[in-house]
Amino acid sequence: MDFGAVFQTNPPASRAVQLAQLAEVHGFDNVWTFDSHVLWQEPYVIHSAILAATRRVTVGPFVTNPATRDWSVTASVFATLNEMYGNRTICGIGRGDSAVRVGGGKPTTLKDLRQAVHVIRELGSSREVEVATADGEPLTLRLPWSHGSELPVWVAAYGPMALKLTGEVADGYILQLADPEITAWMIDHVRSAADNAGRDPMSIKICVAGPAYVGDDIAHQREQSRWFGGMVGNHVADIVARYGKAAGTDGEAGVIPKDLADYIEQRSGYDYNSHGKADNDHVDFVPDAIVDRFCVLGTADDHIEKLTRLKDLGVDQFAAYVMHDDKEETLRQYGERIIPALREHSAARS
Repeated sequence: MDFGAVFQTNPPASRAVQLAQLAEVHGFDNVWTFDSHVLWQEPYVIHSAILAATRRVTVGPFVTNPATRDWSVTASVFATLNEMYGNRTICGIGRGDSAVRVGGGKPTTLKDLRQAVHVIRELGSSREVEVATADGEPLTLRLPWSHGSELPVWVAAYGPMALKLTGEVADGYILQLADPEITAWMIDHVRSAADNAGRDPMSIKICVAGPAYVGDDIAHQREQSRWFGGMVGNHVADIVARYGKAAGTDGEAGVIPKDLADYIEQRSGYDYNSHGKADNDHVDFVPDAIVDRFCVLGTADDHIEKLTRLKDLGVDQFAAYVMHDDKEETLRQYGERIIPALREHSAARS
């Protein structure tokens, strides 16, 4: 299993760079940041500084969207970073949440997401791509200065049609919750869609993400992580509003697992001024049971146990949201105990 560390780009930007360096020192493979340019600082400027200050980690947004930037601009950013620092970038993308909603916008259509994945990946990988002009005419476009760039694109999704799209076009799947039962349901839908599209289902990387906090005070860890249930609730509420609640009682029937839909019944609203913050005051509807299921909390041994379950389901990467009041200690515990326990070991002699 690989490991990613997800940070917010709060000022000072040097703090995000420092945390990225620390993540690399402790053995993380990826450094991800939010891409919500009004709520936080512009991520790609900071990505360049992170890449300059590190040697090994792959860096990207968790996640960008097709609405806030022209797709060719996004591709050009990645191709430029790859030319400067080697092929150490990755594009996580979804339909859009805080980056668009904070300005009164709405998530993009799945059609636009599908097209954006194709355009960004092709241009970002030094290949030409056909786009449409403002008049609807076809136009072949490429970045003439880009050579040898490689850009994988991973899609974040919850709903049935987004999961289908992911299986059909994505290089990887991002699931922003760390519940093993729900993870199994989501992976099955992505891989089934890939198989139906004639793709190798196992070629799609699976990334599960959630707040990670290592320690003994579980009550404090929950309060520092409850914001995450509110963030996930935004996406679940969209799905329920469109498709209705999941049917059945076994957690398997319906559009999405029943237990994923049930907890938002008490959701009354959401304030994007508090988005992604431990002191979010619009997440009282999130019960302790959901916090425990969606996040990875407790001692190092608790983390190892839960991550082993996820690994056995086929999860390739756990991306830890490190957004609480003890970041350095959690990164240290991952580096010294948790990551080594999940790595494949080989002997010097046999």
